[in-house]
Amino acid sequence: MANKKQKSASQQRADRIREAQEREARAKAQRARSEKIKKVVIVVVAVILVLALSLPTMALMVMGGGS
Repeated sequence: MANKKQKSASQQRADRIREAQEREARAKAQRARSEKIKKVVIVVVAVILVLALSLPTMALMVMGGGS
């Protein structure tokens, strides 16, 4: 009887460890996904800023506004 309880306790402990590892893996995947999204947003913002700053300058140069 005591052996059966010991197996049950060790099984529960193994289940808890496995669940903790799964939670950790999900959290790691979430962090990786978040970092990737953050990098994409930074690149998009940088491209928008470059276009916003360069297009009016180019338009002024083409239209002869500086002369």
